[in-house]
Amino acid sequence: MGSAMEHAGVAGGRPKKSPGGSQLWKKALLHSSLCFVMGFFTGFAPSSVSDWRSVAPVGVGSSHMVRTPHLISGAVNRSLLARGVIPAPGAPQPLLVVVTTTESTPTAAGERAAMLTRMAHTLRLVPPPLLWVVVEAAPDVPATAKLLRDTGILYRHLTYKENFTAAEAAAGKERHHQRNTALEHIERHRLAAVVHFAGLGDVYELRFFDQLRQISTFGAWPVARMSRNERKVVIQGPACSSSKVLGWFSRDLSNGTTGTGGGTAATSPEIDVHGFAFNSSVLWDPERWGRYPTSEPDKSQDSMRFVQQVVAEDYSKVKGIPPDCLEIMVWGVNAAPATAPSSSGQTPGNKRRR
Repeated sequence: MGSAMEHAGVAGGRPKKSPGGSQLWKKALLHSSLCFVMGFFTGFAPSSVSDWRSVAPVGVGSSHMVRTPHLISGAVNRSLLARGVIPAPGAPQPLLVVVTTTESTPTAAGERAAMLTRMAHTLRLVPPPLLWVVVEAAPDVPATAKLLRDTGILYRHLTYKENFTAAEAAAGKERHHQRNTALEHIERHRLAAVVHFAGLGDVYELRFFDQLRQISTFGAWPVARMSRNERKVVIQGPACSSSKVLGWFSRDLSNGTTGTGGGTAATSPEIDVHGFAFNSSVLWDPERWGRYPTSEPDKSQDSMRFVQQVVAEDYSKVKGIPPDCLEIMVWGVNAAPATAPSSSGQTPGNKRRR
């Protein structure tokens, strides 16, 4: 009896659970859960600052590289959209194919890597899609292949085994062959794109590449050619009214003339290869094969000459870039290698082949 009363006393003396303690425990659990969920999703959010060093090239085959997208915050992304640096979401952008030919002469070997690197830095700033086609002789491939792999740019590296003498190279035959090699590749793989030939010494205004994407058939623009040794600037390009091409002109600014537009259209213009671009669809135009007589089959097979001839013949198909063609957006620098001083103590100008 006493034992039962004693047991009952102990049971009756237990402290009762208060409602406030239970609510406090539930609040702590809810707070911990919310912190966990917020931390989990914060780990997937992009940083507020773009990491421009996060470009990590990933190999796709032996001659292809892809570029990983930068992580850009929403505020920065909207700012770039407003300035037209990146395209609006959902707006398809045409592919740009930038073709670069290289020098195969021993004097140019030392400059090739530096100039290709400079061009790569320019093209990395151009919004995709962009394909860089680099053409060079087979003996120069290993060093350039390694350089291209490290650029983080989508590229194709084309080579050829044909040999050219110094006289042929000086006459431009090697460069012409390189361009035809690139066009043959574009035509064989049916790459639907706007094609532009970029010289290693060319310097660009970035807005120029946005203008290229607006070309439907052909586009042309003035190019300022600068020569270090001769200290002269020559501007060549189309004479335009709005975006309509009326003719072609060449103007030497070393005589004190400062105008960049107008001029007299040349009667037999020599159109700068780096001064026009075209839609690749013209390469497989069925009318192309009917332009030449059967007695001249070689002309129909020369893609580069065909494109140049069409540009020079029919101005109505050529769009002037930018409107009125009054703004220089492409500069070409002819950096001739230094030569030994002559007996008179002066260094003669040695104009390098473009």
